[in-house]
Amino acid sequence: MKTFIPHDLSRRSVLKGLGLAAAGALSGASLSFAPARAADEFTVRMQLGWLASNGILGEVVADKLGYFADEGLRLEIVLGGPNIDGVAAIASGAANLGQLSSSPSLMMARSQGIPVKCVAAGYQKHPYTFFSLKKKPIRTPQDMVGKVIGTQATGRILLRALLAKNGIPEADVEMKVIGGDMTPLMTGQVDAITGWQTNIAALAVLGDERVDLMLWDAGIRLYANPYYVSDTVLAEHGDKLQATLRAIAKGWGYVHDNPEKAVEFLVERFPNLDKESELKAVRPIIGYSFNEETAKAGWGAMTRENWQAQIEIYDQLGQFEKGAPAIDDVMTLSVLEATAAARPVYG
Repeated sequence: MKTFIPHDLSRRSVLKGLGLAAAGALSGASLSFAPARAADEFTVRMQLGWLASNGILGEVVADKLGYFADEGLRLEIVLGGPNIDGVAAIASGAANLGQLSSSPSLMMARSQGIPVKCVAAGYQKHPYTFFSLKKKPIRTPQDMVGKVIGTQATGRILLRALLAKNGIPEADVEMKVIGGDMTPLMTGQVDAITGWQTNIAALAVLGDERVDLMLWDAGIRLYANPYYVSDTVLAEHGDKLQATLRAIAKGWGYVHDNPEKAVEFLVERFPNLDKESELKAVRPIIGYSFNEETAKAGWGAMTRENWQAQIEIYDQLGQFEKGAPAIDDVMTLSVLEATAAARPVYG
């Protein structure tokens, strides 16, 4: 379950995390694409930014159906959480493939000199949304004027970005820091509250009174579930990285064609997930994973133009203490280009 976007990285916290990750590596964690059980098999140690969720449906399917094995790979999924610095694990080499909730985390890390780079976008449109009720709907950014908007502390920058993009002074909107459930909206403490549209269980309480304003539709076009690696892995293990992306892309193609079966595989691997909620969420997830961009460029597509726009709005809001990162340091299309023929083209 994801209800916020953790991207408030500080160099101190990342360096601390690097030390912890390095210590874990020395104690036996897999490094880079390390040899696994067979001489010709390699372990993909995938570090998640959060707990297991439907955001890794494609990976679970690919592992279950042998797509990783077909590429000479073995998948190991490492769960994240509030006290785990996934970026540090990737930068130190304790893991070799990472997935974060949102693209700004990578921009912030790179701006602070952390050598990580995005290679593919899991969700083409970010599910982050401002939820309100029909009795006081917020359907456009302008509807926020004079209203109280509830968001998690890490999401404040997203509200600021939305207001800046739409020319609305921050003083015209009251921001209130809240937790991860819908109670403040239901009790009238706030006029809108933030969360992910894929969090079906949390949203159920809003019923048919729910009104959505997606961050994407308000002009802040972030990627969700971006895949990233260290500069070292990109430079030294490009063939294994390409094989990994082929396997994952094939897994997501199966999700597209067999959503209910994919959910069965997910819940089988992570029994703590609720099957009924996941069945309700799977089709919206497919909608985020495949759209007009993937119809042209295949699963995982992303564009330089969109990344540049993200960097510029964050720079405008003074988020880069050491200056805005260069786009070529934040992302690369090289792995997508090398795997173009193998990635499913659905829209």
